[in-house]
Amino acid sequence: MDESFTELDTAVWRKSTLSGPDGGNCVEVARLPGGRRGVRDSKNPTAPALILTPAKWHTFVDGIKNGDFD
Repeated sequence: MDESFTELDTAVWRKSTLSGPDGGNCVEVARLPGGRRGVRDSKNPTAPALILTPAKWHTFVDGIKNGDFD
């Protein structure tokens, strides 16, 4: 089995504070070994998740702060 599957299964997922209370636009993030982050849709936790390197995570967060995904 791929090690990343085990990491995602045992990860502690945290829902974004910016996710709406109505259940829409729900993103969850988990810290993974090596500074990586897992990102998934909380409405479908068994669907594939993204695994981002530390550099990609920081680029992603900066893009959110800059409004790149609005």
